[in-house]
Amino acid sequence: MDYMQAMKPPCAQGSQITYMGLLSVIEEMGKEIRPTYAGSKSAMERLKRDIFHVRELVRECLAETERNAHM
Repeated sequence: MDYMQAMKPPCAQGSQITYMGLLSVIEEMGKEIRPTYAGSKSAMERLKRDIFHVRELVRECLAETERNAHM
């Protein structure tokens, strides 16, 4: 997913790690979509796990954005 690599992460070092992790998980999720449609239960379970992980990373990114906005 080239468009994800073109996006620039936030400035703070901790934010960059979280943001890059988020992009990485989203990219991996893309690989599970087709097998999930084909009925692969293991792909569906990995996709579910990744969705929960992405939700957690998004919360972390939002919290960091809030902290930076109040500085």
